[in-house]
Amino acid sequence: MYYAIISEDVENSLSLRASARPAHIARLNALKDEGRLMVAGPHPALDTPEPGDAGFTGSLVIAEFDSLESARAWADADPYVEAGVYQQVTVKPFKAVLP
Repeated sequence: MYYAIISEDVENSLSLRASARPAHIARLNALKDEGRLMVAGPHPALDTPEPGDAGFTGSLVIAEFDSLESARAWADADPYVEAGVYQQVTVKPFKAVLP
């Protein structure tokens, strides 16, 4: 089943993101290589794909996991969690309907 991992950043998270980004992206690429990643990306703080110094307000990952518990465990092990990027992470089941 798919699960949505919805993360909210702490304020001024840009430098924290930068330090942990390579490890964060590597984990996402592993999901992609396993055919389990539907979509992943950050929420820009401004209404533009490149928010510059304004940074990001959080992230969304939708991926396939065996259970809600395994999705939570994967989210808890995110390098952004260890780096203090996220103030809150919500994991919930996701049902793809369209397209």
